[in-house]
Amino acid sequence: MGDRFPPQREDGPARLRHRRGMTTTPGTGRRGGALVALGFALGYGLLRLYWATGGRWGYTACDRTRSPGPAEMADGCGAERLATLPFWSGWGSVLLCAALVAVAAVAALRPGRLGAVAAWVCAAALLILAFPGHLLFQIPMALAGRPSDWADLTGRLLLLGGGLSFAAAAAGTARRDTPVRRPEPGPVPAWTRRWAYAAFLLPVLGFTVPHACWLLGVPLGIPADELRRAAEEIGVLPGLLLTLAPLLGGLLTLGLAARWGQVLPGWLPGLAGRRVPPALAVVPAGVTALALVAYGVIGIVMMAEALATGATTWAELRTGWAVAGTELVFLGWGVALAVTTAGYHRTTRPTVPVGVGRSGGTAAESLSGGVGS
Repeated sequence: MGDRFPPQREDGPARLRHRRGMTTTPGTGRRGGALVALGFALGYGLLRLYWATGGRWGYTACDRTRSPGPAEMADGCGAERLATLPFWSGWGSVLLCAALVAVAAVAALRPGRLGAVAAWVCAAALLILAFPGHLLFQIPMALAGRPSDWADLTGRLLLLGGGLSFAAAAAGTARRDTPVRRPEPGPVPAWTRRWAYAAFLLPVLGFTVPHACWLLGVPLGIPADELRRAAEEIGVLPGLLLTLAPLLGGLLTLGLAARWGQVLPGWLPGLAGRRVPPALAVVPAGVTALALVAYGVIGIVMMAEALATGATTWAELRTGWAVAGTELVFLGWGVALAVTTAGYHRTTRPTVPVGVGRSGGTAAESLSGGVGS
């Protein structure tokens, strides 16, 4: 009997956590997102350094706020003929990547509120620079085999992935090694459900319905000659993918206000009944909301600039109201999705139980920590 260890007794915070269903955020696991962000910043920084020092493979000189023609796509709008790059496309981008490396390193080595805020700022900047609204058009076109500016498409996807990695880093960096209780699945507030319905209806009514009409040849809110040109350039399959993408996004948004957004439904084999990690819903939804708002704001600014310079007129906007209104739809969709995501986060975020200190012990243990030791 002397070779057997007696069962160990859990004391203090450990016993409290097990009894009350509490868990702690691991101190090392939370750095995973920051390490991914650091890897992105280093890799993308090296690519930008290659372009700044004269390399042109994978570089495009096309205007990223519009869609170039097939001839321009073939050579990246003359990228190979550029002797030097503009400052912000060359060495300025290298300096910005160095700042990304610094933020990711701080988030990985010294997690805390400051690192989280800086990582969120970087995530927002990367998403805005990606101008991701164009991906809604570029990806369906590329999947259908239509001419695409592959360098521009790859660059946008890289920036989008970088934004996601920094968002994940921010979400993980803000956590602390504190015993927390994850709430049981429950209904979201009524205001969250209302915003979720808005985030579903806006893209369906403002984007999917008009595009479905256009696929059927009905010029709803668009000049007939412009619809014919668009049908010839885009084709049926890319148009169908483009039409269905916002519908799918709207359906996923409803999950933020439904039970299946917190517990996986029974028709998923092997996963039925499992809890949905909140970050799996919050990070993509938050990033998408930011991208939609950025797309809408940038589009509205460009529209206002076109009106100011005479490049377009109010009469043209009225004739193509469904096309012009897309910018407002995306802005409203982004705002509704952001509010819905905030409500979901508020419902599913872990809480520190009453009587547990920030260091993980109970209030009584904190008061008596030095007694009898």
